[in-house]
Amino acid sequence: MKKILKYILILLITTGISSCVDNSIIFDESVIISNSSWNQDEMPYFDVNVEDTTSNYAFYLNIRHLENYRYSNFYMFLHTTFPNGGQTHDTIECFLAYPDGRWIGDGSGSMRTSKILLNNNLQFPLKGTYHFEIEQAMRDDVLDGITDVGLRFEKVTEGK
Repeated sequence: MKKILKYILILLITTGISSCVDNSIIFDESVIISNSSWNQDEMPYFDVNVEDTTSNYAFYLNIRHLENYRYSNFYMFLHTTFPNGGQTHDTIECFLAYPDGRWIGDGSGSMRTSKILLNNNLQFPLKGTYHFEIEQAMRDDVLDGITDVGLRFEKVTEGK
């Protein structure tokens, strides 16, 4: 009887843990910026494999910064290479603080984390691997205060 209860308990724990997994997230990775100093020549990149071209996706920039980051925004160039070799280049401004100076992102202490929605209805036109490069486009050759940058793609489901 104890063995059966033990197996039931393990089954319940496993089921509980697996139900917490968000299957709508197809990609969520970040790159650490060494010493929180982002050199303009450094371009973190992400390779995203896409199999479903019929679904819509929410596309986010994940950015972590220190509270001593000296700007209220962040400009970046997003370079995208499609599976067929085609390329696009976009200039994007992301706001990290409200007009009154309060940080938008979550966090405590000296660190803030922001999940910035770039596109809430993205549809990939081709199956295959997409290559994304993020280039910091601020006027500083070395941008201090950014600790991590990343991309996140979530499948948009009905009613969400």
